[in-house]
Amino acid sequence: MRNTARHKHSRIPIRSRWQTSQELGRRWHTAAAGTFTHRNIRAMARFGYVRQFLSGGSAETTGKPPYLLPFRSSTTLIAITVNLAIFTDIFFYGLIVPVLPFALSTQANVPEDEVQYWVSILLAAYSASLFVSSPIAGIYADHTSSRRWPLLLGLIALAASTLLLAFGNSIGLFVLGRVLQGLSAAVVWSVGCALLVDTMGSKVGVAMGYVSISMSIALLLAPVIGGVVYSNVGYHAAYYVAFGVVGLDIVLRLAMIEKKVARQWIRQPETENPQIDVEKTSPANAPGNEPPKHSTGITEAPAVDPVVDREDDGSEKEEKKRGRGAIALLKSSRLLAALYGILVESGILIGFDATLALFVRKVFGWNATAVAVLFLALFIPGLIAPLAGWLSDKYGAKWPSFAGFVLTIPILISMRFVTDNTIQHKVLLGFLLALAGFTLPFAMTPLMAEISYVIEAKEAETPGIFGENGVYGLAYGLFNMSFALGGIIGPIWAGYVVESAGWGTLTWNFGLWAASAAVVVFIWGANKPQSPVVEDARTEST
Repeated sequence: MRNTARHKHSRIPIRSRWQTSQELGRRWHTAAAGTFTHRNIRAMARFGYVRQFLSGGSAETTGKPPYLLPFRSSTTLIAITVNLAIFTDIFFYGLIVPVLPFALSTQANVPEDEVQYWVSILLAAYSASLFVSSPIAGIYADHTSSRRWPLLLGLIALAASTLLLAFGNSIGLFVLGRVLQGLSAAVVWSVGCALLVDTMGSKVGVAMGYVSISMSIALLLAPVIGGVVYSNVGYHAAYYVAFGVVGLDIVLRLAMIEKKVARQWIRQPETENPQIDVEKTSPANAPGNEPPKHSTGITEAPAVDPVVDREDDGSEKEEKKRGRGAIALLKSSRLLAALYGILVESGILIGFDATLALFVRKVFGWNATAVAVLFLALFIPGLIAPLAGWLSDKYGAKWPSFAGFVLTIPILISMRFVTDNTIQHKVLLGFLLALAGFTLPFAMTPLMAEISYVIEAKEAETPGIFGENGVYGLAYGLFNMSFALGGIIGPIWAGYVVESAGWGTLTWNFGLWAASAAVVVFIWGANKPQSPVVEDARTEST
C-alpha cells in the first residue's frame, strides 16, 4: 500500500510538473512575443511620426494630420521657405567670392601665379554644374509626387558643398564643392520656382518679384559679410555665417508642407461625407438590389491581365502625352523669347559684377568697402521688383519687360562717360547704377512669370497636354539654364572687351545686348489674356 501510494503520489506530480512547465513555456513565449510585438509597434509608430514629419505626408489619408498643418502648409510659410532657399544659395555663392582667392593660397597651397586660373575654373565648374543639372532637377521634380523631397536633396548637396569648401585642403575638393553647389542651386531654383507657381496661383508675378528681392539682398550682403568676416576673424569664420543661414534653411524646409499634400486632410470631410450619404441612400446599394458578387469580381480583381494591360497602356499614354507637351513647350516662341531675355539680363548683371569692382579700383582708387557701398546703388532699387511682377500679373509680361530693357539701354551707354577720378563722375556712376537697379527688375521679373503664363496658355489651348504633374519643374529648369549660360557669357565677354577695348566699349556693347532683348520681347512676347478662353489662348501660346 505504501509503495502503491508512493507510486501514485510520484506519478501525478511528475505529470503535473511537466504540464505546468509546458504551459509556462507557452505563456513565456506568448508574453515575449507580445512584448516584442508591442515594442515593434511602438518603434514603428515613432518612426512613422518622424517619417510623417519629414515627408509632410501620411501613409493613409485617413490618418492623423501632421502637427501644425494649417501653419506648415500656409502660403506665407511656403513663400518664405522658397525665398530663404534662394537667398541661401545666392548668399553662399557671393560669400565665398572675396574669400576664394585667399583660400586657394592658404588652404589648397596653389601658387600665386595660378590663383587666377583656378578661380576661373571654380567659377566655370559652378556654372557648368548649374547648366547641366537644372533640366534634370526640373524633370525629376515633375515626376515626383512632392516637390519637397527634391528641395531636401538640394539642401544635402548644399551642406556637403559648404563642408568641402570650408575644410577642403586640395584643389580637387574645392572643385567638387563648387560642382555640388551648382547642383544645389539647380534644385533650389528649378523646384523652388515651380513650387511657388503651385502655391501662388494668379499672383505668380508678385512671387517672382520677391524672388528677385531675395536674390538682390543676398548679392548685396554676401560679399560684404564675407570680406569683413574674413579680414577681421579668419577664413573658417566666414563659413560659420553660412552654417547659420543653412541651419535656418533646414528648419523651414523640414517644416514646410505642400498645399496639395495638406489638401488630403483639409478636404477629406467635405468629400467623403456626401459620398457616404449617397452610397447609403442609393437604391443600388439596398440589400434587395445588391448585384451578384461575380459581376464585380472582374473589375475589382487586381490580378486580372486585361486590367493590368489597361493600366500599363494608361501609364504609357501619360508618358507620351507628357513628352509631346514638353516638345510643344520647347517650340513656343514666347518661352524662347523669355529665356533669351533672362540670358541677357543675367549676362549684364554678372558681367558688371566681374568688371565694375576692378574699374572703380583702377579709376577711383577705391577699396573693397567702397565698392560694396557702390553696389548698394545697384541693388537697393531692386526692391521694387514686386511692383513689376504685379504689373505682369495684371497686363502680361510683354510691355513691362520691353519697357525695362528699353529704359536700360541709354543708362548702360551713358556709363561710358565715367572716366575721371572726380566727384562729378563718382556721383554720375552712382546715379546711373541706381537707375539701372530700377529698370532691370522690370526687364527680368515679368519674364520669370512669363514662363508660367506660357504653360497656362498651352494648357488652355490643349487641356491635359502636360499630363497630371505638369512641366513647371522643367520650365524653370530651362530658366535656370538660361541664367547660368548668361553667367558664363557675361563675365567672359566683359573681361575680354575691357582688356582689349576699354570700359567705354563695354558699356555700349551691353547697351546693344539689351536692345536685342527688347526687340525679341517686343516681337515674340505676348500680353496675358484677360479671360482663359481657348481661342485667345491659341493665339497667345505660339
